[in-house]
Amino acid sequence: MSFVHPSRRSLVPSVAAVAAGALLLTGCGDDGGDDAGGQNASTRQITDATGRAVDVPTEPKKVVTLSEPTLDAALALGVEPVGATAGRGQQGVSAYLADKADKVQVVATVAEADMEKLAALQPDLILLDETTAVKKEVSKLESIAPTVVTAKLNEDWKKAFSATADALNRKSEAEKLLSGFDADVSAAKGKLGANAGAVVSVVRWQNKAPSVVGRGVGHVGATLTALGLDRPKDQRGVGTGHSEPVSLEKLATIDGDWLFFGTLGEKTDGEKAYAEARQAPNFGRLKAEREGHVVVVQGSAWNSAGGPLAARIVLDDLTKALTS
Repeated sequence: MSFVHPSRRSLVPSVAAVAAGALLLTGCGDDGGDDAGGQNASTRQITDATGRAVDVPTEPKKVVTLSEPTLDAALALGVEPVGATAGRGQQGVSAYLADKADKVQVVATVAEADMEKLAALQPDLILLDETTAVKKEVSKLESIAPTVVTAKLNEDWKKAFSATADALNRKSEAEKLLSGFDADVSAAKGKLGANAGAVVSVVRWQNKAPSVVGRGVGHVGATLTALGLDRPKDQRGVGTGHSEPVSLEKLATIDGDWLFFGTLGEKTDGEKAYAEARQAPNFGRLKAEREGHVVVVQGSAWNSAGGPLAARIVLDDLTKALTS
């Protein structure tokens, strides 16, 4: 099936040339099972988050995920993309996904995609959402392969996950994962004891200062809400962006009964950042610090836009800290 539309003619020549070359190579090696471009002969139509009707392969074989949540979701469903975005502030994919995506080629960041590298992969399906600036390039992406925008910005993470699963034709698998997750949330909530309703702060430490993260209905905020936990006043509601810097003069605004603390990388990076934070004026006055309730976490899972795999890490960390 061809996916060419008039709007695709505006694609820059270099990308078009790469895409054309990819199609030619695929045609030469075609065994008759797929159309040109590596796209499956069997397709189905879905409506994406922007209201676009998109014909997608019934069984996609070469998927590219251009946002952190779509990469997380694909891996959770047993699909290892051929191409993906780098984790926020990282060179490779988000650290918490690295062991599941060791064969994935990075072809984008949250700011932009390398169209030539992407086209050279000859994908049959491209997935992204509005957490990435690449959302502005859908018309170019469509000239390479069917492109699905799975979720709007600040979408509920479960709804976004289900939409990605639908694009991959794996909705039943997604429903089982969500059902298991909800059961574990319910079990953890019943074991909170004295921490039931505790005020939980979530921050990322970067450039020697904190930023508030995890607001709204993303995988962090929604999990905290489902557990019946509260947030500091300045961490309630939907945020104005992915993270919101807090000046050292206002450290008191990040305080809570518990403080989950990380960077954008591994837990070891968080440990180093915590040692630095403890040297900051007034950090020692925070209630969470005084009571030994600062929990250093794997920041790549907590402080990026994520999906079910990140949510599982968040739930496990909360359960270990608050129910032990």
